[in-house]
Amino acid sequence: MELRILARYPFLKEASERVKTEAIGLEELLTDRAFERARTVGFDRALAALEQGAIPDRPVGGDADALGELLSYPVARMIVSAANDTFLTRRYAIAEAKLAHSRLLREDDAEFLRHVATELGVALTPANGGFSLHFTDFLKFTNTMREKEWKLINQRVGAGVVYLPRDKSVRVLQNAVQRKIDEELPLEVNDLVEERLAAEVQQVKQVLRERHAKWRAQDIGPVRITRFPPCMYNLLAAIQNHENVAHMGRFAIVTFLHHAGLSSEEIFRVFGDVPDFAVDVTKYQIGHITGETSSTEYSTPECATMKSYGLCPGPDALCLTIRHPLSYYRKKVRAENARAATGAPRAEGPASPRP
Repeated sequence: MELRILARYPFLKEASERVKTEAIGLEELLTDRAFERARTVGFDRALAALEQGAIPDRPVGGDADALGELLSYPVARMIVSAANDTFLTRRYAIAEAKLAHSRLLREDDAEFLRHVATELGVALTPANGGFSLHFTDFLKFTNTMREKEWKLINQRVGAGVVYLPRDKSVRVLQNAVQRKIDEELPLEVNDLVEERLAAEVQQVKQVLRERHAKWRAQDIGPVRITRFPPCMYNLLAAIQNHENVAHMGRFAIVTFLHHAGLSSEEIFRVFGDVPDFAVDVTKYQIGHITGETSSTEYSTPECATMKSYGLCPGPDALCLTIRHPLSYYRKKVRAENARAATGAPRAEGPASPRP
């Protein structure tokens, strides 16, 4: 495969093999002036993922430029691994996957897309201008996508095979790239890596410290998490565990927190630890959902809707008496007020959260 192509898709096995054939040692890569651009681009790659949630799609010129671009990928992975931060690792995986997605969308060769998919463990087969894949692969690589358009029941299925248009097939590959990188990182880094990339790693860590200090939700105002139904408890736990919550899950938790009494600014702080967090986009979405910047104040999805999107982890005893997450919360409030009036101890929250 051409070096220029490998530079655009450095997660491929052929890319790793090409780096080996260049016989470039680790110390040489990290110290030699000939690879200074690769180190600079690798650092930019990791920092852009952290600060912007996206990696610039740099044009790849001749072989020398392509080799530098290709080598920037392992440099970025070493920096991310040395920083050893779960939020950064997941945000980097998402950014690399988005970059791959934008590049794959411009590929006209169906066989090339099939080749990339095969390396990623996705059995895509060209079919009627799009692609087909077994329903088990579809479920495996779309299990975090809760929007209705990605539900299996809304796909064209025949004999256990799901048929997708080209753009949706490439979106599945984005998820596969993200999964691959997320599973591979962090790498074990030796003393040489820590020494030679110390300045870059420290800068990344400083940005992480500043980011967490500014956006991380230390608490969520007057709202008590012990009053949350299991579905909202799990969504909040996933967010604060740096997990990438699907759109419907974010919509649900925003509406729930809004109607439970949090301000838009307090809700905004909750999302500070989401790997694909973007300040302007998040503020806009929260304002739109809460009616602060739109003409509609959205309601929290009822229990049946939460179940249909796979957002219900299983009901507890109180869930069986209500049909809406806010009803759960309000019942808890009334129960706590009643106990406070009698001097009884406060009840605990959900017994077994599933973050």
